[in-house]
Amino acid sequence: MVLGNALRRHREAVGLSAGEAAKQLGGSASKVSRIESGTIPPRQQDLLKFFALYKVTDPQEQAQLYELATAAHEPSWWQPWSAVTPKYLQAAVSFEDMATRIRSYEPIYLHGLLQTPEYARALIERGRGSKSGHDELVRFRAERQERFASTPDTKLLCVVDEATLARPVGSAEIMRGQLNHLIALTNDPRFQLHLAQLHDYNVHVELGPTTIFDFAGRLPTIAFAEGYDGGLVIEDEQMVDRRVKAFDVLAARSLAPHAMRRRLQDMLATNRY
Repeated sequence: MVLGNALRRHREAVGLSAGEAAKQLGGSASKVSRIESGTIPPRQQDLLKFFALYKVTDPQEQAQLYELATAAHEPSWWQPWSAVTPKYLQAAVSFEDMATRIRSYEPIYLHGLLQTPEYARALIERGRGSKSGHDELVRFRAERQERFASTPDTKLLCVVDEATLARPVGSAEIMRGQLNHLIALTNDPRFQLHLAQLHDYNVHVELGPTTIFDFAGRLPTIAFAEGYDGGLVIEDEQMVDRRVKAFDVLAARSLAPHAMRRRLQDMLATNRY
């Protein structure tokens, strides 16, 4: 998807339509369209033709596009769950695999990488689908967390909205277990958790559900916004930059990890659940 969008932008930059590009490449307009939409990945010889036609001469940019093409040809770990996971979620977890840093704000429920198995199951079972489909999604989420745990160089900076903790999922026991899990994660150097407090006039959450993927310069930063019926991958540099700035302000105005830990401990001590 990202590779296809990049190739489309290069085509438009040289003023060619998909049909004109296909004619000069010696292929069909439908093939160019399928590559640009992410339906099929280009082969290496296709990329060489695209580079020549679209005047992509920067070696670093060529290397980035080659890396994307290589990744697109490799079998994805989530393939066994492709029947129960929507394409936007498949894209998001693929970005998780490639990123060196993930920044996320979720105003409704906890981020998938923060959820306990019990919280995840209770939340998934509230959704659409059959019991067997729910069971598959629970296994998918567990595999997603295990894969993140196996890549120690990847960091997660997550702003947890206090509203997500005030909104119970499953049972009081499940929520207590989830709070204890979050407390433990505040001591894990791979997780940098902040708490966006309720009733704090300086905490502005208009950003909405947003995840930002950083790739240490190997690829441009990508933002992802998830909604009830789908997700939006955002690559436009200015749009991504606006979300990055809004996220950074939100994180700065939220409770830092040590203060968040004390707040969570207070919630448990006062029998919030």
